[in-house]
This record gives sequence, C-alpha cells and structure tokens, in this order.
Amino acid sequence: MPSHHIVLHLASDATGQTLDSLARASVAQFSHAEVTYHRWNLLRTRSQLRRMLEGIAQDPGPVLSSVVDPRLRHELTAGCAHIGVRLINVLDPVTTILQDELGEPAIARPGGQYVMDDAYFRRIDAMHFVLAHDDGQEMGGLGHADVVLVGVSRASKTPTSFYLANCGIKAANVPLIPDLPLPDELEHLSRPVVGLTIDSDVLIGIRRHRLDLMADRRMDLVMRNNPYVDPERVEEEVRWARRLCARHGWPLVDVSQRSIEETSAAVMELIAQWDDRHRDDRHRNDHHRDAPHRP
Repeated sequence: MPSHHIVLHLASDATGQTLDSLARASVAQFSHAEVTYHRWNLLRTRSQLRRMLEGIAQDPGPVLSSVVDPRLRHELTAGCAHIGVRLINVLDPVTTILQDELGEPAIARPGGQYVMDDAYFRRIDAMHFVLAHDDGQEMGGLGHADVVLVGVSRASKTPTSFYLANCGIKAANVPLIPDLPLPDELEHLSRPVVGLTIDSDVLIGIRRHRLDLMADRRMDLVMRNNPYVDPERVEEEVRWARRLCARHGWPLVDVSQRSIEETSAAVMELIAQWDDRHRDDRHRNDHHRDAPHRP
C-alpha cells in the first residue's frame, strides 16, 4: 500500500506535550502514514493565534487543539472553517464527562496541569535521587528508593530510572557484573527490586553501537573480539543475571522489545504489587499483635 502524507497542526496553550503524545499514539496505528507535524505551543494571545492561522493557511492540514480559552477557541474555529481544514478540540469529550460527573464547570485555565505543587517537587526530588544513585552510586541510600533496578550493562536501567523520576518515583539502579558480589545493601533491602533482562542478540547490538560511538573506527577488529560483545560471553552473562534475580525472588521485566515508557509502566505495576503485598503483611501482623492472648 502506498504511503500517504499529511500535515498535522498541533495547537496548544501550554507545552504541547499532551497533544504530541496523543498525536503520535494515534499516528502509530497507521502503517503507511507520513506525517509532518507543525507545533504551535504557548498560544495565549490573539496575535499568536493569528500567526498560527497564517501558518496553517500556507501549509493546510487538520488541526488538533487543546486550547481552552473560549475567545481563542472561537477564533480558532472560525479561522479553520475559513481555511477549510478540520479542527478537533481533543479535551472536549473528557472535559464534558467530568463536568457532568462532578457537577461543576471546567475553569478553562491554560496549562492547568503544570503547577508547582507537591507532585511537582516530588518529581524534582526523584530526579536528584536518580542522579545520585545511578549505576551503583551512593549504595547507602538504597533504602530511601521507591524501587531499585538491577541488570547487566546496557539493559536500559538508567533511561528507565530517569523516566520513573519524571513520574515522581525515586529509582536507583545497580549493575549486575559476573564474578563480583552483590553489594550488602542490596542483599538486605526492604524495598522492591526489579531486574531488567534483555535478549542477548539485542544486547550485543546495543553494545556494539555503544562501542562504535566510543572507539576509533580502526579498532573494529578489537571491538569484534571484545568480551563485552562476544556472543557466548554475553549469552552466559544474561543467563547468569536471570538466575541471580530468580534466586533472590526479584521479578524480571524483559526490555528486548519494550520502549522505555513500556518498561517503566511494567516496573510501576510491580511496585504497586510489592506495596500491596507488604501492606497486607503489615495488616496481618498488626491484627496478630492486637489479638487477645489466651491463657
């Protein structure tokens, strides 16, 4: 099937992240789509909106909008109708449902989700935590983590930790290295530990790319003989790490075909399961402690 090209305009009165995620998730459902994105962010004034409409007229295409100001929405609707392009206000269906359920009107505040509240400062703290506890640093602070990620080198521990931090989760990560003992702090940790595993062939490809970026091209032969990318050594390293996690009862997430976002979602689900189990254990212990003792 031939590919089809469209221009897609994203109109936001804030950072545009919501629209960008929605657009990319939707476009990903089409195998032969070629999309050129035009992003119009921080639209707060009529002059900014008019400049955007001029840009749409020069390169027409459908418009996805998350603009909430009623006056700007009215002008945007009229402008798109005049140009002859389709307009979708993507927040309307959800906002309408919430208004009906909550019994109050939406306040139409641009960028309302971006506030410097407790959740915002949790994300900042989590980011600092990741920086201090990346790749086995500051082992003494593992007890303050929300989760500890373990895995072999280049199994996406660091990028997953940073994504989790953006969700307000303090994630430390510790490399698993054959022939080296686990840190004592990790052996006796009362926090959830999650292993990230990966197919050995995928891992070799990632490591080769890493070496390509770091090494002189004339060292290609050395790199091919490097145990870091030797197929037998890498396969045994991955098997060893999986056995280690199984021995400690640490659940595994296979990152071979997962994006960082999907890996993080799986880790967050495992954190929730860990919290539920330990909450139930605490309730049982409290009930046992408070129960009357029979003589």
